[in-house]
Amino acid sequence: MIISSNSSNQVAPIKRIAAIDIGTNSFHAIIVDIYSDGSFRTLDKLKEMVELAKGGMGKRLSDGAFKRGLSALKHIKRLADSYECEEILAYATSAIREAENGGEFIQRSIDEAGIKMLAIPGRVEAELIGLAVRHGVKLTSEPALMADVGGGSVEFIIGNDKEFFYLASKKIGVSRMTEVFKPSDPITPEDIETLENHYEEQLRDVAQAFAQHRTDTIIGSSGTMENIAEMIAARKKKTSDVTLNEMEFSAEEFKEFYNDFIKLSRKERKKVSGLETKRVGFINTGVVLLDFLIRKFGIKKVRISSQALREGIVIRYLKKEMIGLPWTGVFADPRRRSVFELLRKTDWHENHSRHVANMALTIFDALEDELGLTPNDRELLEYAAYLHDIGYYISHSKHHKHALYIIRHSDLKGFKENEIEIIANVARYHRRSTPKKRHGEYWKMSPAIRKRIKKLSGILRVADGLDRSHYQNVKDLEVVSEEVYIKISIWTEGEPYLEIWGAERKSELFKEMTGKKLKIEQVLKPTYSS
Repeated sequence: MIISSNSSNQVAPIKRIAAIDIGTNSFHAIIVDIYSDGSFRTLDKLKEMVELAKGGMGKRLSDGAFKRGLSALKHIKRLADSYECEEILAYATSAIREAENGGEFIQRSIDEAGIKMLAIPGRVEAELIGLAVRHGVKLTSEPALMADVGGGSVEFIIGNDKEFFYLASKKIGVSRMTEVFKPSDPITPEDIETLENHYEEQLRDVAQAFAQHRTDTIIGSSGTMENIAEMIAARKKKTSDVTLNEMEFSAEEFKEFYNDFIKLSRKERKKVSGLETKRVGFINTGVVLLDFLIRKFGIKKVRISSQALREGIVIRYLKKEMIGLPWTGVFADPRRRSVFELLRKTDWHENHSRHVANMALTIFDALEDELGLTPNDRELLEYAAYLHDIGYYISHSKHHKHALYIIRHSDLKGFKENEIEIIANVARYHRRSTPKKRHGEYWKMSPAIRKRIKKLSGILRVADGLDRSHYQNVKDLEVVSEEVYIKISIWTEGEPYLEIWGAERKSELFKEMTGKKLKIEQVLKPTYSS
């Protein structure tokens, strides 16, 4: 393989917009920059709990609901104006669709808040949510059942990474079910049976569609599902401080949580770690729904999407209004797309980082079996290599530590939390200190994860050293594992001494992980080519 670096110009945003999901319980807004390559980057978010349906779904919105809703919209408008957004896209869902005075609320939002909203039908809402989930969660060709549990409705989508097989919106949201059935506190077995009978009746066509596209996975989005995930994570002493997106729990973990949680009174629920205070009164109907879905459809695991309707609004805008933007090819993968969105944001050293990634992967491929590595490790190493120098965006000093912070807090999509931790820590350990017990963030991870980090960091450190000059002097390399040595033969354009010195001075961890000495030597021509 010939090592090469493909350069491309930095892409500047072409438009800045705000997207607002006007839901039953809460309003969610995001501010995003849109790029000509079909991607977008979130700049800011705002969530306002409004409880529009307090007093009943399908009735007139109360004066209090009007006041709370308009106040929230004014806050969002001020945020959008502060970012100088060129356009505000606001979509209203079931609470506005069904209210007798929903039209009046829409008009007053124009007059008093300066925001014009569209009341979208349930099927469109489901499609937008499906687009958002597919954008942020790694799907495959196998079907997945997506469920967005809102206050007024629950959207169901069955689809894969290419298409949606089924889209529907059902009027079984947590606020609606709480208002309609008024379960006791604590909820009784009779209340649960009544709710489940209602769910059974309402979800008959969902069950029919599911029978044609079976899966063992639910991907949940929006507040109720996120809150359930947060509570389960807290029970298991898991963290969600890096990302809630792609958090996963098993049906067994949920059942353990359910058996304890469903017995609690309102006062006791308030003490449960992870539960938002404003959801205490209506969370039970959502918990019962998820338990019903898991049993009804034989679900084995639940994954979480942090993206929902608001991101779907942006994606629809890109697809429908800005015709011609690319949505296929390599960047259809949310993981790779998300990494490259972060790279663009941080003005990455593209030539150097691509070159280091290519060399790191060449070393990886030669040692994969010997080090007990996997294709997943290869992918994470590639991303860590691309990202290893993004800390320069903050400061040259301690840029490896800045890289750790940026990666951990950039909400990368499609990755599980431990994968983000691996990428962040491998990038962090590309220079200076190797992993130590005194490094708290590193040491709190499991021994298996720490070992993966050390192996990948050892490889990245050597690859980074081989481009010590940042001028891509190494044009080709071959890696051979011998009994005592790992031998790296390099072909360079100019003198090789800086590269050999750079790699050898950073080889301590590499030697520890391989148990062998490192020998780097120059050859006069490529040892192999492609």
